[in-house]
Amino acid sequence: MLKLTNVSKTFNPGTVNQKTALDRVSLDVPDGDFITIIGSNGAGKSTLFNAICGGFYIDEGLVALDGENITYKPEYERARYLGHLFQDPMKGTAPNMTIEENLAVAYLRASKGRHAFLSRVSAKEREMFREHLAMLNMGLEDRMKNPVGLLSGGQRQALTLLMATIVTPKLLLLDEHTAALDPGTAEKVLDLTKRIVAERNITCLMVTHNMHQALELGNRTLMMDSGHIVFDVSGPERAKMTVEDLLEKFSVGTGKEFDNDRILLSTVQESGTEQKH
Repeated sequence: MLKLTNVSKTFNPGTVNQKTALDRVSLDVPDGDFITIIGSNGAGKSTLFNAICGGFYIDEGLVALDGENITYKPEYERARYLGHLFQDPMKGTAPNMTIEENLAVAYLRASKGRHAFLSRVSAKEREMFREHLAMLNMGLEDRMKNPVGLLSGGQRQALTLLMATIVTPKLLLLDEHTAALDPGTAEKVLDLTKRIVAERNITCLMVTHNMHQALELGNRTLMMDSGHIVFDVSGPERAKMTVEDLLEKFSVGTGKEFDNDRILLSTVQESGTEQKH
């Protein structure tokens, strides 16, 4: 489904602020894979997503999706078949537009007609929006005429997930999409994510700061550091791995200790919760 070949990206080249965010990264993602990605700040995770969705053009390498070279396709064209969620719930929706209008824009994005965005949403499509909103169990199906700006962060993130998948994407990119939510809402959005991905068999890449999630969700885990993929595990090896094993693999692959306080803290908190239970 997705193939990256020797993808590189350097920001501010030739200056004191030069930063190589991706360094000849290669990755093959078969159809139906659900891959979790973990790494410290600056490891290249979000840059990898932007290289895939067209947030910038890469310096060298190739990005192919479903057999098509999309390396130099503009972002708006890739948006027709890519879903992308961000950590910030305020991204991904238009706050001054209603819930219905946001869903209509998302629904029409996949259309290739020249006048797609001038189309009117039919009564049948409006009812389909209601049915999808009802899946969220947040009462949003009765608030379709309300501006999105009135929603809570969790409601907006759930709506953004719905918008990203209302037309089943070829690839779904989740960039720590529950990290800014309170624990209860984060769990609800994550459960919804797992259900939608499983029911539609969507190929998915998900960045997470939680190492337990990285091993429990999906079928494959990547670790990134300094613009490289330093560890890639799946199958039986992944099934028997612990967080401690993951940290050891990182040390072996990079020659240094994993030092992201946020990720390590979440690991300690998760372990404490498990012991209480």
